[in-house]
Amino acid sequence: MVGATKMDRPEWGAVHPQTYEVYMTLTNNSSRTESGIDAANPRAPNAYGHIIRWQEQGNQPWATKFKWDIFVLAGPEGDSQVLPELGGPALTPDNIFASPDGLWIDQNGILWIQTDMSGSQQSSGPFGNNQMLAANPLTGEIKRFFVGAEDCEVTGVVSTPDGKNLFVNIQHPGDRSAPNSFTSNWPDNGHIFAHPGGPVVIANPTGARPRSATVIVTREDGGSVGM
Repeated sequence: MVGATKMDRPEWGAVHPQTYEVYMTLTNNSSRTESGIDAANPRAPNAYGHIIRWQEQGNQPWATKFKWDIFVLAGPEGDSQVLPELGGPALTPDNIFASPDGLWIDQNGILWIQTDMSGSQQSSGPFGNNQMLAANPLTGEIKRFFVGAEDCEVTGVVSTPDGKNLFVNIQHPGDRSAPNSFTSNWPDNGHIFAHPGGPVVIANPTGARPRSATVIVTREDGGSVGM
């Protein structure tokens, strides 16, 4: 009735504390067809999702006009792009992701991106487990911050006011488990975290039941996380 643009599964929104830009995750939309492509939703079907942003004229909430662009088209190396309006680069193996969901911009202006890939997308694609990434809204630089437990969703993040303690939710690890056939024992398998190059964590199918939990991330030097 009002002519609103039909978007690709909007999930989380976040407002930049300095620029007042609004960021919104569009997780995916496998039902969009070629005839439904538009400037704000440029792929059909949109299996990987994207992040869009806008800024109201004069940074006034009562403004009737705004400017917008796509911050990143998620996906594998061959079907992704950062800041496409500016001709930005594709994602690389170090930062590819799909199905962006959770979103938050901290007091330092870091854009935290969390993913909610389905079990089939995790197992069949190049992305691995769901993850959290840190992005620079000004330059478009995106870095993978951590990878979540097997079959989990990474959802929800906040920090203490000084930025030294980051709280992150790990939801439903092992969600493709069956009775006495767990795909994860997190966090009770003795491997709360793992370093790159460390031993692979193998789930015990009859071991501890996987549970959702909130983790706290701190820097070894006591500094602000992400800086």
